[in-house]
Amino acid sequence: MMHPLIAFSMPGGPELIFILVIVLLLFGAKKLPELARGIGQSLGEFKRAREEFEREVHKSAVEVEVKSAPAKEPFQKPVAEAPAPAAQEPPKTA
Repeated sequence: MMHPLIAFSMPGGPELIFILVIVLLLFGAKKLPELARGIGQSLGEFKRAREEFEREVHKSAVEVEVKSAPAKEPFQKPVAEAPAPAAQEPPKTA
């Protein structure tokens, strides 16, 4: 039994030639270089946007690591210092 997704696989050699002939008939020989240039520019723009997004994600991940790194020592509650003992005066005799 054949799986239905196999019918939607990538086209081979004869199919690609047929598709290119149809595109040539639809757009004409003069329009094809402009069409290819536009596709190339849009792919380049997409690649730049993807790289910028990956840089921002990496940058934010590094910032999170840097902020959490100084917490190496366990937190210790500051101990309130006892007041220094006052100089005791000798008892007064009457």
